[in-house]
Amino acid sequence: MTDVNLRHASPGPLVLRGLWRREKPWLAVAAILLVLAVVAPAQAGASLRFVAVSLLDTAPYLLLSIAIAAYVTASGADALVARVFSGAPMTMIAVAALFGGLSPFCSCGVIPLIAALLAMGVPLSAVMAFWLASPVIDPSMFVLTAGLLGLDFAVAKTFAAVFLGLFGGYATHVLMRNGFLDAPLRKGVGNGGCCGASARTPKPVTWAFWRDPQGRARFAREGLSVTLFLFRWLTLAFLLESLMLVYVPQAWIAETLGGTGLWPVVLATLVGVPAYLNGYAALPLVSGLIGQGMDPGAGLSFLVAGGVTSIPAAIAVFALVRLPVFVLYLAFALAGSLASGLVYQAFLAG
Repeated sequence: MTDVNLRHASPGPLVLRGLWRREKPWLAVAAILLVLAVVAPAQAGASLRFVAVSLLDTAPYLLLSIAIAAYVTASGADALVARVFSGAPMTMIAVAALFGGLSPFCSCGVIPLIAALLAMGVPLSAVMAFWLASPVIDPSMFVLTAGLLGLDFAVAKTFAAVFLGLFGGYATHVLMRNGFLDAPLRKGVGNGGCCGASARTPKPVTWAFWRDPQGRARFAREGLSVTLFLFRWLTLAFLLESLMLVYVPQAWIAETLGGTGLWPVVLATLVGVPAYLNGYAALPLVSGLIGQGMDPGAGLSFLVAGGVTSIPAAIAVFALVRLPVFVLYLAFALAGSLASGLVYQAFLAG
C-alpha cells in the first residue's frame, strides 16, 4: 500500500485529535458524570442540578458578554489593535497595557497577533505589555467577573491586568536599552492567523454593523460561537465547583489559602499555573473557593497568574519566542500576579 493510500486509509487518529481539541470540555463533563453515575449516583443528579441552576443565575451576564464579543467581531473593532502600537516607546507601552487590559481580541487567540506584531517590527516592550495584560480581563470577562465575584473584584482584576502590562513593558524597555532581548522570535516563526491579518491590514471599523447583511451574519456567527464556547467551559466549571463544594474540606481551604499574609497569595499564584482551566471556567471555581474561606487576594493572584501562565498558554509562548523572552514572560507574570494579590489583600484589610 502506498503512502497516499495509508494516509487515506486511516483518518481515525486525525478525527480523534480534532474532536479532542474542539470538544474536550464536553468529553471531560461526560467522563466525570460517568464516574459519578458508577460510584455516587446521587451526587451525579445533584451536580447536574447545581450546573443548571448556576447557568440560569449567570445567564444575564452571559448574554451581555456574548453580545459584547459578537459586536466587536461584527464591527471590526478588533482591527483597532494595530493602531495601538505606534508612537514613542514609553507612550506605546502605556497605551498597549491599557488596551490589553480593557479590550477583547479575536477568538483565534493572542499568539498569532503577537507573532504578527513582532514580525512587523513593533518593539518587544510594547508587545510584552499587551501580551501580559490581554489574557487577564476583557469587557465580557469583566461582566462575568462582576456577576460572580462582585464589582470590586472585577475592578481590581482590571487594575491588575493594566499594572502587569505596565510592569512587564517598562522592565522590558529597560532591558532592551541595555542591549538585551534582541531578535525575540524563534527562527521560522512568521505572522499568521486571523488576528495577525487584522494587525497587518487593519480595516475601518463599522460601528453600525447591522446596516450591512455581512455584518449581521458575522454578529450571528460570532454570537453562536461564543455561546457554544462559554456554555461548554462554564458547564465544566460549574460541575467541578459542585464536586469541590462536596469533596474538598472547607477547613483545609481556609487553613491553606485563607487568612492574610504572604503565604496564601504565594501559594495561589503558584497553583494558578497548572490548575487554571480557562478564563471563564476559573471564575466559578474561585467564587466557590472564596465562599469556602479562600483569601480574595489569593483568588486574584490565582486568576491573574493562571490567565497569563497556564500550561497551554505557556507552551504556545515557548513555541513562539526565544528562551530568554519566555523566561522573562513567566517571571513578569508571576511577580506581577503576586504583587497584585498582596496589594488587593492590603486594600481589603485597610
